[in-house]
Amino acid sequence: MADLFHFLRRQYRKHAPTKEELRKSALLKPLGQRIWASELWRLSRRSVPAGVGVGLLVGIVLMIPGLQIVGAALLAVPLRANIPIAAVMTFVSNPATTPFFLIAALEVGNWLGFHADMAAFNRLSQARAPMRDWAAWLLSDAAPALVSGLVIIGLAVALAGYFVSLVVWRLWIRSKWRSRLHREKQA
Repeated sequence: MADLFHFLRRQYRKHAPTKEELRKSALLKPLGQRIWASELWRLSRRSVPAGVGVGLLVGIVLMIPGLQIVGAALLAVPLRANIPIAAVMTFVSNPATTPFFLIAALEVGNWLGFHADMAAFNRLSQARAPMRDWAAWLLSDAAPALVSGLVIIGLAVALAGYFVSLVVWRLWIRSKWRSRLHREKQA
């Protein structure tokens, strides 16, 4: 288990942009100085699970690439969540997973009492309909079902991710303490 944590930590440090690189970004300058507070960039017991939850929620609810990372960063600031973790977790929705989230959201929305015509959805997808046909279908009765389904799925996945990351954090800390005690016994 400790090897997995070390691998993930190395990958995070290798691929995540540094704070200095992000400070140079023209997109983040309008956000002011609050975004650069050290607690938003440090890996801690509280900031990491919050970052996981924020990133998963925004990644599922806000299905617009590019805006997901900005949305996660903006939501991470008041919740004191880790911004890089929140940004990375938005990638849960990607071209491979988006269709599953959309279909599940429509099903959840229909279960809640909204009406999204799934037969029309199937016809549009099989016919590879143009974007205007998809937009017309979405703006009919499907939008409330889709939005409510995405919000519920996003909240459920975010809560699950938050609690799973709490457990993983505790396991990681426990493994660090065990290895430290083992080194002290050998010394």
